Amino acid sequence: MTFPENLKYTKEHEWIRVEGDTAYVGITDFAQGELGELVYVEVDTVGQTIAKDEIFGTVEAVKTTSDLFMPVSGEILEFNNLLDESDGDNPGLINTDPYGDGWIVKVKLVNADELADLLDAAAYTALVG
Repeated sequence: MTFPENLKYTKEHEWIRVEGDTAYVGITDFAQGELGELVYVEVDTVGQTIAKDEIFGTVEAVKTTSDLFMPVSGEILEFNNLLDESDGDNPGLINTDPYGDGWIVKVKLVNADELADLLDAAAYTALVG
C-alpha cells in the first residue's frame, strides 16, 4: 500500500493533489482495498461548489456503496470520463491506479487555506496503521 508524499489526505480516505488553483481528488489505495472491486462511480455535482467535508458523489463496490467527501471547498469542474459509464466506463481504474488514472474529480479550489487541515502521507499512514 502506498501513500504518495505529494498528496494530502482526509480521515475519510480521500486524497487531493493540488496543481495551481485546481486539484484532483480520489480515494486512497487503502480505501479501494477496503471496498474491493469497484463497479460504479456516481458524481452528479459537476458545476456545483461543494463545501469541505460535504458529499460530492458515491463509489459502489460489489458489496457496498460509500459516500465521497470533499477534502476542501471547491467547484467540481470535471468528472473523470474514464470512470463514467457513458464514456470510458472503467471504475476499476480506481482499484488499479488510485493516484493516477483513477482520479475521480477535478476541482477549482475555493479556499486553499483548508489544505492545512489535511493529513500528510506520514499522518495518514499512522491513521490506517
